[in-house]
This record gives sequence, C-alpha cells and structure tokens, in this order.
Amino acid sequence: MKLQFLYNEYLNLKFNRGLPSTPIGGFAYGLLEDGGAALFFAERNDEAFVEWTYELQPRDAHYVAIPDWKPVLSDSFKQLDVYDELVFYYLLFTINATTSIAKINPYNAMNDFMKNYAFFQLSQLNGVTRLNEEQKLQLRDFFFFFYLYAHPVNEETLYAFSFRGQDLIHTKTNIHVEHYVTTYHDYYSEHLDKHKDQIFIAPPEIQACQDLMLELLRSIEGKSAKLEMPPEEGLEALLRLINDADGFMHMHSVDKTTLFGIMSDFLSDARSTPYRDHCFRMLLQNYACYVLYFEFEQIHHLVDYFKDTPVWCERMINSLFTDAIFMQKILRHHRIEIADYTNVIAFFNEEARRIYL
Repeated sequence: MKLQFLYNEYLNLKFNRGLPSTPIGGFAYGLLEDGGAALFFAERNDEAFVEWTYELQPRDAHYVAIPDWKPVLSDSFKQLDVYDELVFYYLLFTINATTSIAKINPYNAMNDFMKNYAFFQLSQLNGVTRLNEEQKLQLRDFFFFFYLYAHPVNEETLYAFSFRGQDLIHTKTNIHVEHYVTTYHDYYSEHLDKHKDQIFIAPPEIQACQDLMLELLRSIEGKSAKLEMPPEEGLEALLRLINDADGFMHMHSVDKTTLFGIMSDFLSDARSTPYRDHCFRMLLQNYACYVLYFEFEQIHHLVDYFKDTPVWCERMINSLFTDAIFMQKILRHHRIEIADYTNVIAFFNEEARRIYL
C-alpha cells in the first residue's frame, strides 16, 4: 500500500470532500454509529484495523504489588518488563489509531487537529534543508511529543520513546520500535491457536496490519516519502507552501509580502469548506512551528502587514494561539512573556485572553 493513497482517502472522508474513493490495498473505510469512521479489512466489515489488538492489551502491573508474570515477548526481548510491555501496547495503538476518523466535538477538536498536524509534519522533516540538524531534531521531538500528547497517552508513554538518528526507540530498553512491531505481529501470527479467544483475524490479515503499521511508523520516522495535502481548486499557492516546508521558509525569508499576500487571498475568498479551512489552519501553524519557534520576533511583521485589516488579523492571531497549544509550549520554551507584545495581544479574543493573560 502507498500511504499517500490512504491519507487522501482519510482526508476525503474527514472533511467531506465528496471525491470518488480510491483503492487502498486490503482495507476500506467504513462509517461508525457515532459518526466517525474507521479502517476495516476490505473483505469484511466486522473487524476494524485499530481494533484487532483490543483483547491483547496487557494487564496493568501498576495495580499489582509484585507482578508475577512475564511479557508475552520476553523470549525475544530479555530486557523488557511488564511495565514496558504496556507502554509499547499504548504506542502501537496510538500509531494504528492515526487512521481513525473521530466525530469532532468541542472536547476533542484541538487534540484531533494537533495529532494529525504533528503526524503530517513528522513525515516532512527529514527532507527539509533550510533547517540545520539541531533545529530538525528540536522540531522532531516537538512534533512527536504532541503526536502522543494529543492522542492522548498517559505520562509514562509520553516520555518513554525517543529518536536515535531516524530510529524510534524505547529509551529505557533500547528496543527499536520497528523491531518490536515485526516481532509482535510475527508472534501472534505464529501462535494464533493459543490466542484464538482474543484474536479474530487470520494470519494474512495480521500480516496486512503489520505492513500498514510499519508504513505509519516509517512515516513518523521520516524514512518514507513525505505525505502531501491533496490538491483543491483555488488553494494551489497555499498548498504548495504546506507541502514544501523549504519553500515556505524561503518565501518567508526573502519575500514576506508574497507570503502574506497568499494569506490575504485566502481570507478574501468567501468560499469556506472544512478542507479549505483546515489547510489555512495548517499554514498558520507552519508559521508558528517553522518561523516563530526559532524567531518569535517575526510575529511583528505579520501584525504590521495585517493590522489595517483588523478582522483578518484577529482571525489569524487567534487561530495561531488557540487552534493548538503549540504556541504555549513555544512561549514557555523561550521564556517569552506574551503580555509584553501589546500589538499582538490587542487582537486576542476572549478565549486567547483567558489562556494567555
């Protein structure tokens, strides 16, 4: 399967784009009773991709004084304990759940946006050339943190994994996640009889799950072709900037007027669809993560350009600061007191003021 095809179909359903469905290997999306959607095996609609491991969740050793059992994969990973096993389970579930489409409500909207934004950006970073290696490492850790945080995972899982080069590893045991994923799927495929009351798919389907999960993991690690937001009429210039972080940073560096002009063109277009609005929100968060993360003072240029169109300026400033909590982390990381930026907070709405002031 080519992950881009799956991603296109995911966006098609998530934002009600109404485009014809495209083949995505042995899987197909199906609608759920709660209004969301999940990836199912194409030949059956009774088992979702993300659900096949539900019954395999390890016992939580935190509720036992002295755990008296071993991890399922202890023969393959001698250094693994029962606490590590549970953390791995949560990570694997989080990665698989990237394919699921939740019904959005006021309580999950921000996390849903942040997880999917972070996943997309993780696939971009390896090919970025306008950032040095240290800057790319900083952003990769930043995006991976929010990818997990927004799922959300528990605190133990949030801090259990790190990157070594492009490899995602379990920091405590030094187990490579890719190795764990292949061993995990191989084990259950080979011991299906032993777990027949917990697993309701056949070995070929387990193999298909492994292949898809490895594609998702390699995208997170930046080892595969970067994902792209699919085309939309009228969004050509904006999508070029989203799909090309180098081009975005270059334009901001040498020709801010053109960049801000593209933003103005979007805001002046009365057409509004979920996908169009999502793309603009992504562009603004790119401005936060690829520009303001490294040079927050650049925000003055944005405000100066748009201050004479206060409705637009207010929309962008509040989207930057309240669509995600990226800006909160950026401000804390650089010890920036936003109240000192009076020209910025002048455009804060009530929600932004409640959060930041």
